[in-house]
Amino acid sequence: MKKRALSVVLALLAAAGIFAQETVAAYTTLEEPLAKALFDLYKAKTGVTVNFIRLSGGEVIARLEAEKANPQASIWVGGVGLDHITAKTKGLTEPYKSRSAGNTPEQYRDPENYWIGLYVGPLTFVTNTDRAKELGLPIPQSWADLLKPVYKGYIRVASPLTSGTAYNLITTQRYLFNGDEEKAFDYLRKLDLNIDQYTKSGSAPGKSVAIGEIPIAIGYAHDQVKLKVDGKAPVVITAPAEGTGYELASMSLIKGGKETVQAKKLYDWILSKEAQDLIATWYVVPVSKIATTNPNAFSIDKIKTVNQDLRWDGDKANSDRLKDRWNKEIGSKR
Repeated sequence: MKKRALSVVLALLAAAGIFAQETVAAYTTLEEPLAKALFDLYKAKTGVTVNFIRLSGGEVIARLEAEKANPQASIWVGGVGLDHITAKTKGLTEPYKSRSAGNTPEQYRDPENYWIGLYVGPLTFVTNTDRAKELGLPIPQSWADLLKPVYKGYIRVASPLTSGTAYNLITTQRYLFNGDEEKAFDYLRKLDLNIDQYTKSGSAPGKSVAIGEIPIAIGYAHDQVKLKVDGKAPVVITAPAEGTGYELASMSLIKGGKETVQAKKLYDWILSKEAQDLIATWYVVPVSKIATTNPNAFSIDKIKTVNQDLRWDGDKANSDRLKDRWNKEIGSKR
């Protein structure tokens, strides 16, 4: 009898152990409501719980570096592709070729399979029309407009030290000035005179515009469209006339992650049509050939973009140098 009871206990403990393994730890740079919806659907389909922490792209890289000897997550979902390229060059991620990778065009995935693109989104301006009218501000139409004295203290953007969105702003200016970094940083110093504050997250400034806290913000179009359509915020979105940069939000496996098998299963599922269509509800433009694009999405094909070299921008040496220079000349002086 005792042996039978012991066997039952051991069986229960074994079952509990198996159940405990049905989790995967993730870092995500998707907006938290989208991440929750995505991972909740995954759990409903598979029974696997995704324990996720939402961080900006720069914060994920900082964590991965700090945890390199003992990774606390196994997969990174979302976030500006430049940050994923930086993570690759720093040896923080590892290659994986999903069976679904073929649905994503080659230009949107790493040739060595370290990262894969999920969606694209251009940098745009979002203006609260009520606040702009109240303050007598014209709607900015160009990067040059943002330097005008009338906008002093009325523009908000994230910090490139913590946000891939803001780092994309630096690289965009570099392209607009044909690689002349002196001219690019001269522009950024002048822009700084009109910035009221730099936030950690790239989407935070737009949310402040939606509630009228600040009239103008720089960010990604899909975040701004959501504020306009779902939040009914009194905002207008404009693409800068000179041309603009864009993000390729991506996904990577974390090097040395403890839940490799579950992380790969989640990775595969996120590339499925079911998951891609859910992500598209956030007004992004999916790059997968099997995804359905939301009709309200701000199409990157209809605006002027810079000739962006994602691999150059994401290279550790380049990103570290540009961020350090921004901090030395702008960030540390505020």
